[in-house]
Amino acid sequence: MASRPVSPGARAMTGSETTVRGPRVPGVARFRISTRLSGSVRIALVSDTHGFVDPRVIEHADDCDAVVHVGDIGDQQVLQALRSRRRRVFAVRGNNDAPGKWPAGEHRILRRLPWEIEVSLPGGTLVAVHGDRVIPASTRHDRLRRRYAGARMVAYGHTHRMLCDRDTSPWVVNPGAAGRVRTFGGPSCAILEASERRWRVRLVRFEASRE
Repeated sequence: MASRPVSPGARAMTGSETTVRGPRVPGVARFRISTRLSGSVRIALVSDTHGFVDPRVIEHADDCDAVVHVGDIGDQQVLQALRSRRRRVFAVRGNNDAPGKWPAGEHRILRRLPWEIEVSLPGGTLVAVHGDRVIPASTRHDRLRRRYAGARMVAYGHTHRMLCDRDTSPWVVNPGAAGRVRTFGGPSCAILEASERRWRVRLVRFEASRE
């Protein structure tokens, strides 16, 4: 597909990322990612892997500064697959990220996952939340916009359906499902390129596996 531009929820560890200190809100983690020499940062948005992330999604994230997983991860292996020496992974819990659905030896990691994250980027704030608790689904985008009115973009998952709603601010983006489960046409992800001047979102879908 020709589109370009762990520690889940843990503190950033590279020179281009810092933890943002602020009021302690249960289940919320805050981070800042600063610009590269190019003046912009690229974030890969993925969701609903359910224990498997398509290798093409991983390859597509190689040119990104960070990956944000918006829930229903499935296990630690997914986070490790998305992480690299130069790329951090930030993740939130989904409704299927529960002790009964994760390997028993990974419950400690699961407990550390926040319910939502706020990432300060050049030009604004990205909020990531799984979205299953924002109901009813028919008014989910309106409710997300009211709840996170100060954000520039809200990324959520849960529905497994890729979309980018830029009708008003904040934008609402769902990267779709990046694994094998209910991909609705093939695994997908979204790439956010953020600078002080502008934000751009590209939706990327891969062909469904014939397995």
